[in-house]
Amino acid sequence: QVQLVESGGGLVQAGGSLRLSCAASGSAFEIRSMGWYRQAPGKQRELVAYIRSSGTADYTDSVKGRFTISRDNAKNTVALQMNNLKPEDTAVYYCNARILINTYWGQGTQVTVSS
Repeated sequence: QVQLVESGGGLVQAGGSLRLSCAASGSAFEIRSMGWYRQAPGKQRELVAYIRSSGTADYTDSVKGRFTISRDNAKNTVALQMNNLKPEDTAVYYCNARILINTYWGQGTQVTVSS
């Protein structure tokens, strides 16, 4: 059973930084990609960033230049460094992993940015 465990959310003032971490366990296969999604109240879940096993990454436009995703393939972990946070970044952030044809989700961690 694949499990994703997130940590690192919290409350921060605008302009501040937070680092989210996610550890995957229980997979017998390579994790193709890992990423972060977020869901704000009343909005749909959206992709924030993802990183392939090769190390290449993609970001949604609103976080480019502020967020950095990184991955440790040996440890099956992914991190999201979030700098210059804005109130509109407030959301529940979910870790995501794609293994073969399956997609797995973490339980979510709250990020709140005050103005």
